[in-house]
Amino acid sequence: MDTTVFFEENIKDAGGKNGEVHFEMGRSSYLNGKNLIYLSIDGKNLILDENTGRELVDAFNKIGHYLSY
Repeated sequence: MDTTVFFEENIKDAGGKNGEVHFEMGRSSYLNGKNLIYLSIDGKNLILDENTGRELVDAFNKIGHYLSY
């Protein structure tokens, strides 16, 4: 499997009540050689189909714009 990591962090809850999770995301060519988004949260790995990946990217862009990031 060929992957490229774009983000990897232990993310802590801003309020300090819910601990932290290890979060990683990037692209993977594991499924049929297609470049797809993968997510890893506390060691649970998901490879998103293209439509779901597009929806996730769109949602992140929308919230980033809304919050003026």
